[in-house]
Parts: sequence; C-alpha cells; structure tokens
Amino acid sequence: MNRISPKKLLLSKWTAVHPMGKQKHFLVSKVILREDPQQGIELIEIEAVYSKKTKQICWRELSDSDHWTQGWK
Repeated sequence: MNRISPKKLLLSKWTAVHPMGKQKHFLVSKVILREDPQQGIELIEIEAVYSKKTKQICWRELSDSDHWTQGWK
C-alpha cells in the first residue's frame, strides 16, 4: 500500500507497474473536488509524461501498490 496525502497529490509523479498503452510515467495534473469542497477529492487527472494523454481515475487507486509506485522508476 502506498501512503498518499490528498494535500500533496497535485503534480506528484507515479509509475504504472503494468504500462498502459506503452505509457509508464504519469504526473497528477489536476485534482477534481466534489461539489462540496469539505467532502474532499472526488477524482484526479493523470497525464502521461511522454504522450501528454490524460485520464481521470479515483485518487485512491494510487494507493494500490500492485498497480502504482510513487515516483518515476
């Protein structure tokens, strides 16, 4: 399990354990809050470093160490 602080998600770097479409390195480019900001984060947008393609995922998926590792490796 990766330990994640929601306050430090923006611009954090991640490596996909299993590359997605030949993309391995990602950057959190946007944090999407719920309608009520007091409820916290709803989704994040990750951007592939090489192709600049973006994808929205639940921010808690990053805590699964079978799929993501923190930093670029």
